[in-house]
Amino acid sequence: MRRRDFLLRGVAAGAGLLASPGLHPQDSAGSDSPGIPIIISTWGFGKAANLEALEILAAGGSVLDAVERGVMTAEANPVISTVGYGGYPNREGEVELDAAICEGKTRDGGAVCALTGFRHPVQVARKVMEDSPHLMLVGKGATLFARSQGFEEQETLSEGAREAYSKWRQKHPEGDGKAEGHDTLGQVVMNSSGSIAAACTTSGMAWKYAGRVGDSPIIGHGLYADDKAGGCVATGVGEEISKVCGSFLVVELMRQGATPDEAIAEALDRIIGRVATNRSVQAAFVAIRRDGLTGAGSIGSGFQYALTRGAETEVVDVTARFQEG
Repeated sequence: MRRRDFLLRGVAAGAGLLASPGLHPQDSAGSDSPGIPIIISTWGFGKAANLEALEILAAGGSVLDAVERGVMTAEANPVISTVGYGGYPNREGEVELDAAICEGKTRDGGAVCALTGFRHPVQVARKVMEDSPHLMLVGKGATLFARSQGFEEQETLSEGAREAYSKWRQKHPEGDGKAEGHDTLGQVVMNSSGSIAAACTTSGMAWKYAGRVGDSPIIGHGLYADDKAGGCVATGVGEEISKVCGSFLVVELMRQGATPDEAIAEALDRIIGRVATNRSVQAAFVAIRRDGLTGAGSIGSGFQYALTRGAETEVVDVTARFQEG
């Protein structure tokens, strides 16, 4: 039996590798860290996030500082229609933002869902982690918390998003059109010492039902970080990623010794295998194992990721695992 098949069958068995305390080849921190910063982000616009995160690390910032500032580049960009200020609204015309941040040393995290009136939900998510007793705040509660923390309330519906919504309502006067879009920005940062943090930020699907939340702000679904194993972030149709606890699954498989590519392939196969129609959905992951090995994969075509290793940054095209229809 091939090593990958053995690893993945053992994990899938439930009582196998995950439950066996003696089978944790990736369970000691620090001894095999790469010695250089490694940063990986979803989509081509993740390049700007990587460069910002790298600059923060170079200035002595923590991995949490780096990943927070990294994803804020997209939150502030009105051209990106799936994140932050440029994000398209729900079917009621309101922009609802989701974000989460996760720290690998303690596996602590913070998240906000359906946040309105603030352009940088990742900043609020970090405050939830550090300055509240909670893991996640939603809707009105998230907004009240952001206000209490002194964040500036701003218009979150950009002119481009407003125009797009107007055209959508002309086409769907009853507001009953199909939700669209899934290009979440997720980022994993590993510094030269092997410390890891991850963040995800999104405006969710365009024209979604008010209050809809996908995988992005849910720890273990849209993102997960553990210094002893690695970090992973997801993008795509959040409902399907959540149904396999995608990012947690990838990190746990890496903990058992799977490469990032092997772990991601298994997560994607579980999504594809759930129902036949998932062969035509988009879901993708990027990951860093604690030894610095990186990987990526997607069900459908068109996915790109940004990779920084040391001082070099590139945008990489990913070959689709499967696409139908």
